[in-house]
Amino acid sequence: FPFPYTPYPIQERFMAELYSALEAGRVGIFESPTGTGKSLSLICGALSWLRDFEEKKQREEARLLALEDSGKERPTSAGPGQPESKDSAGEPDWVTAFVQKKEERDKVDRLKEEQIRRKKREDRLEKIWNNVQLKYAAKRKRSEEDETKRLLQLSKEILLEGAGVDVLEQLDHNEEELILAEYESDEEKKVVSGLEEDDDDLEEEHVTKIYYCSRTHSQLSQFVHEVKKSPFGKDTRLVSLGSRQNLCVNEEVRCLGALQLINDRCMEMQKNKHEKKSDEENEGKKRRVTRTVCPFYSYEQMQFLRDEVLMEVKDIEQLVALGRETKACPYYGSRYAIPAAQLVVLPYQMLLHEPTRSAAGIKLKNQVVIIDEAHNLIDTITCIHSAEVSGSQLCCAHSQLLQYMERYRKRLKAKNLMYIKQILYLLEQFVAMLGGNVNQNPSCQAVSQTGTVLKSINDFLFQSQIDNINLFKVQRYCEKSLISRKLFGFVERYGGPGAAVKTNKENEKLAGLKNFLLTLQQGSNKEGDPPVEAENDQLQTASPLMQIEGFLSALTNSNQDGRVILNRQGTVGQSSLKFLLLNPAVHFAKVVKECRAVIIAGGTMQPVADFREQLLSCAGVDPACVVEFSCGHVIPPENILPIILCSGPSNQQLEFTYQTRDLPQMMDEMGRILCNLCNVVPGGMVCFFPSYEYEKQMYAHWEKMGLLTRLAMKKKIFQEPKKASQVDQVLMEYAKCIKRCSQAGGQMTGALLLSVVGGKMSEGINFSDNLGRCVIMVGMPYPNIKSPELQEKMTWLDKTMPRAAGQAPSRVLIENLCMKAVNQSIGRAIRHQKDFASILLLDHRYARPAVFNKLPQWIRERTQVKPAFGSAFAELRKVRTCILPTA
Repeated sequence: FPFPYTPYPIQERFMAELYSALEAGRVGIFESPTGTGKSLSLICGALSWLRDFEEKKQREEARLLALEDSGKERPTSAGPGQPESKDSAGEPDWVTAFVQKKEERDKVDRLKEEQIRRKKREDRLEKIWNNVQLKYAAKRKRSEEDETKRLLQLSKEILLEGAGVDVLEQLDHNEEELILAEYESDEEKKVVSGLEEDDDDLEEEHVTKIYYCSRTHSQLSQFVHEVKKSPFGKDTRLVSLGSRQNLCVNEEVRCLGALQLINDRCMEMQKNKHEKKSDEENEGKKRRVTRTVCPFYSYEQMQFLRDEVLMEVKDIEQLVALGRETKACPYYGSRYAIPAAQLVVLPYQMLLHEPTRSAAGIKLKNQVVIIDEAHNLIDTITCIHSAEVSGSQLCCAHSQLLQYMERYRKRLKAKNLMYIKQILYLLEQFVAMLGGNVNQNPSCQAVSQTGTVLKSINDFLFQSQIDNINLFKVQRYCEKSLISRKLFGFVERYGGPGAAVKTNKENEKLAGLKNFLLTLQQGSNKEGDPPVEAENDQLQTASPLMQIEGFLSALTNSNQDGRVILNRQGTVGQSSLKFLLLNPAVHFAKVVKECRAVIIAGGTMQPVADFREQLLSCAGVDPACVVEFSCGHVIPPENILPIILCSGPSNQQLEFTYQTRDLPQMMDEMGRILCNLCNVVPGGMVCFFPSYEYEKQMYAHWEKMGLLTRLAMKKKIFQEPKKASQVDQVLMEYAKCIKRCSQAGGQMTGALLLSVVGGKMSEGINFSDNLGRCVIMVGMPYPNIKSPELQEKMTWLDKTMPRAAGQAPSRVLIENLCMKAVNQSIGRAIRHQKDFASILLLDHRYARPAVFNKLPQWIRERTQVKPAFGSAFAELRKVRTCILPTA
């Protein structure tokens, strides 16, 4: 395998296993700890396979074409004087031979077409590589076009000023864009053959490619930089995909902030562009006011951007910069590059959500998918396909839509009115299910029966009396008519103060809407509530219908695969309806069935039983097709000391269950353990608690007992903040303190960070080197089994899954969720080959075989179980004296 340096043996094994899984077309679960060069192994292993696959394919094509050219033919009929024989199906030989020959000819014709397309593609890229003048010519042409547009705009403005156009009349014309166009359902539309001229390239045949997806934007950028550093960096056609929120360069659209608003505005601008042509053709008719079109949505400019993207590896930031420079849309330009790309880098949501996948032009048929950072894959799929709406949003959407319908009733076609009335009825019934009335302020309506109720989808539809409405059609209408976008424009124009309206009657109606929105805003910002971010606030007040569309879409899932949760709290406004997806496999099955191979990779994948049973088995994957690979770490065995500690310094057994963890003696023992550790562990220590509440309770107890003062003599104490915006500041102060202490060499040896499992610092933060010389896990962070969502999931698993090793599937789920969280947290300390740290698991239950075996292999094989604190403390002192001089 080509590699930028001599690979570790575990990297060679990883790449070999990956190569064979791709070659055999399997589903692989690959685990490689952070610091072992997982990204480079994925890149070099997968791209080596792709290169070899393409070479084999081309050799096979050349062989078939050579056979065709040499005119070799099999005998197609019986010789003279020989009777015609028949095959097993009873067909004469000449018929069978004719069919075979036709199939071969068709295959050769397809190959020839593919060769022509490939040659064109390669010639185009070669031209761009070699002809720099072409680049400047295109740039010059664009600047000339911009100047022409600017002059035209100036002359229009001068003409308008001279004509003295009535401002009120202009407002009327501008209002046209708020009115819904005539709607035709799919059954009524005639199937139009062919595509829009702007969409030619979307039909370009897709070459065999690898789709690589990860969780965050920064992880994807990091992966692209690794590709650049690899031996494949110069020869790979790579395209980075992202949402419009990340890629849009039109400032007018970007400033909308919320993703759904950006999407809708972008789609509307494209629609305006297509309608503009037909408007100009009807010269005899009354000319309409020109609607806004996006200056970046130019086919020629986007083609140029596509070629630039394919020519050189670029991350999203570089793609956006190029889009601004070339005045071309990076979102669509990158989409046009997908068919010819060999490696497509994209976020989870874009690949795992079918409508988004389809809209982005992603075709998975016979392609390879690699899902990195996949430890939370099941939760991710569940979250993507779940949806929640509050009573405030439902009432607000109903009020907005009613005002909209009243204002434009005479202008709307019958079909539009019918669907609007259906949506209004749905909203009324949803609010009624929460125990409220849409015509009253949701913040003032008290709910008589509070609590949480779970219902199957069918029960919810029947009880809310909406089972007679075709939700598939309503969903399709919302999608095609862009009604939420029109409604947002309407509220933007008339919902705010100082809006221009004409008649007293309309004034009354719109004043009602304005007052209603104000009461909602005031109702949601009660004292004590955390301030809502501007984007969310905008979504809640201005466009709640967008979120409701997601809920309607969720209700179209199969009855057995999800549940509807009615959460009635205090007032109707605070109450909510939530759709919970129970079976993520139904959505993942489509990915697995279409792809040639799927690789699920991560630094910590243990326990993998969840992936096999809940995801792959339920998605219909044959267990024989699943490959598992787990490698050790590159660090020497002596650089890590994992200890399961069963009791503290005063022989108090460590068992942090709900029943015992609040006992004063348990909290005292925990304080004594930390005091002892602070005396021997250099640099930084990170202590993980099961929850924010328990961490707060423990801190208060130590403060009361004076233990906090003892701890603070050796380590400065930091606490994980609840607000994400404060995390960076705390981490910066923590790192500065450790650095200062290591240089000063005084009594204080570093810092202690009190953190929370599943919080802001348990994933994605690296406590490498001195930032994390010891990671401590307090108890076992089991999830809250009283949660209605979790209880429903447990019930569903017990009904649908077989028992494993005598354990109920629900019990296995709880244990697996706990150990996944533990493994993520303790993996924060060792981040590279020369790093070292100790890991303390404080609870005797970790020593149970069922739990112990769910630790990552590279940690498990080095873990020591210590019944008493004395021997554990001796090990920690020993490891400190052994490692520090050589570090």
